[in-house]
Amino acid sequence: MKKRVMFRFLVMASICICALNITLAAFAAEAAHEGSVAFYANITAIEPLLEDLESKSGIKGEYTRISTTQFLATVFTEFEAGRLLADVIQAPIPVMDQLARNGVLAPYVSPSAADYPEWAKRESEGIYMFGIEYVSLIYNKELVNPEDVPVRYQDLADPKWRDKIVMADPSIHPTTISWLVALKEHAFGNDEGEWREFLRGLAANNPMFVASFGPTPAPIASGEKHIGISMPKYIITNAPAPLDWARIEPVMGSPRAIGISAKAPHPVAARQFVDYWLTAEAGRILADQVGEYVLAPGVFPPIDGMDKANVMPIEELADEEIVRWGAEFKNIFSVN
Repeated sequence: MKKRVMFRFLVMASICICALNITLAAFAAEAAHEGSVAFYANITAIEPLLEDLESKSGIKGEYTRISTTQFLATVFTEFEAGRLLADVIQAPIPVMDQLARNGVLAPYVSPSAADYPEWAKRESEGIYMFGIEYVSLIYNKELVNPEDVPVRYQDLADPKWRDKIVMADPSIHPTTISWLVALKEHAFGNDEGEWREFLRGLAANNPMFVASFGPTPAPIASGEKHIGISMPKYIITNAPAPLDWARIEPVMGSPRAIGISAKAPHPVAARQFVDYWLTAEAGRILADQVGEYVLAPGVFPPIDGMDKANVMPIEELADEEIVRWGAEFKNIFSVN
């Protein structure tokens, strides 16, 4: 009798496994049939990951790069007109939060995120945080002597850096605004006076402003500027440029997130795209070839010291706070 029950159990288990395999195969076939995924993102240099996805699944990622400052305006304009082409959307978490609140993202539970920290998964809102847009000081190691490399963020206000700094415009770039505000707590112990003295010193050094982090490494690599508030990932993506990063902690940044458009033209392929993006395998490509700091467990970018660095997400600022602080920083940095 027991043997008969066990036999029936094994038969049923085999049927379930076969059914699951058939379902997964059908899902993959349907995703491949859809052919492509339109991907709106602010992340850069992701071609290796898209190539790996296409080689494994047949899904082609059609990548459209949108700067953080233009992201919401671009997506909302298309969405409200009923012609948003994006299947998958990636942006810093403050941007994704606003998209979710306005119904742009679809709820989704991805099996690939099972081992991610709980704070990084917001399935009901359609948001998965997969990394941190980590920001620090990068510099030209051929022009900056080892003894001159900053050992604390306050050092960037030293007059020796006058006319040698590049940074994203603190009056309009949301991540830079959030980063500067976060410094008050995490680098200055909430000492308002010391923090504002640093801001005035940084402004007095007459930094070059660019629209976003993307253009920051070029003037450092060329020698036009010596140092900048930027992303250590550019050490990899701009190799063999003579770039290094100041080992200052904490390393802070806005969480990077990804989600599926609520009206994705290719919904099945979009889900497979996100599932792939959240795997450790994809995380290693982002880390190794793009320099990203990812949340896939045990994966770090191959940047000296980064595996031991204290990398932390910073507080998300509301829209009105971004506007308020942007206006205040504009006043501070307009006086050189």
